[in-house]
Amino acid sequence: MTGTPKPAVCVLGTGLIGGSVLRAAAAAGYEAFGYNRSEVGAKAARLDGYDVISDVEAVLKRAAERDALIVIGVPMTALDAVLTDVKTFAPDCVLTDVISIKAPVAAAVKQHELANHYVGGHPMAGTNESGWAASSPDLFKQAAWAVSVDPGVKADQFRRVARLALDCGAVVVPVLAVEHDRAVARISHLPHVLAEALAIEGTNGGPLALGLAAGSFRDGTRVAATAPDLVRAICEPNAAALLDVLDDTLEVLTEARDRLRRDGTLTELVEAGHDGRTDYDDHQRWTITDVRPGDHNWLTKLIDAGRSGGVIDALD
Repeated sequence: MTGTPKPAVCVLGTGLIGGSVLRAAAAAGYEAFGYNRSEVGAKAARLDGYDVISDVEAVLKRAAERDALIVIGVPMTALDAVLTDVKTFAPDCVLTDVISIKAPVAAAVKQHELANHYVGGHPMAGTNESGWAASSPDLFKQAAWAVSVDPGVKADQFRRVARLALDCGAVVVPVLAVEHDRAVARISHLPHVLAEALAIEGTNGGPLALGLAAGSFRDGTRVAATAPDLVRAICEPNAAALLDVLDDTLEVLTEARDRLRRDGTLTELVEAGHDGRTDYDDHQRWTITDVRPGDHNWLTKLIDAGRSGGVIDALD
């Protein structure tokens, strides 16, 4: 390999997302190594040729020596323990994560006195499978990867996290943590809840309903095949935002039910839903080219750009 060597990347937690980060980083030329709590999972990664062990102290001491970018890929339930280890063994490393919510992670990082080195992240990619075996170096190709632009984020650290996301094949969406959590409640966490409800209602129809089920039921319930513990770990930490959108959704469904009962029509629901799907299909990303991290007011400019659909697809 020619040119300036890429910095080291240390991934803590090598399940579907963390494992995919490790694979993609290694494929992009990073010195990539990681930790997995389960030795079975760590061994599976080693058998595939990746540098993963189940000794968190050894991994983090190596990260400190290599000035690695640490990527936290564990569930929220394991976050405090991992942050305690990071503070003990690698407190000066730049820190990011791939957890599906951002504000609670940022709060935990602050509580552990690691906020000075932290830039939140969340790649919007996944499958209904989990574990190292489900991970792929191509998981993030053309995916949106949210990267925090909250007050206090440093330009050099933002660049380091954003560059990893770009090298993994994603585009970067600059976003505030709270706004990220509100958005994913609508487009990620609510679909999980609705898929579970739809799966329940299909099952309640008995063998005949399941025997007749076709594409709409299959597609609508796809994420209900995700392991229940993982769904809870994704959705429950974002309870406040999810409750708000559930209330909104229940209002929409209640109005649709009442109109169907009163007037025999679903016109308003299906037309508004069709328009919403068309908006999604027609949505076009645009590239942010006039904001450089570190320039005057760069965080505010990136916040505004991200809100209006802008993405970063390259860094100079």
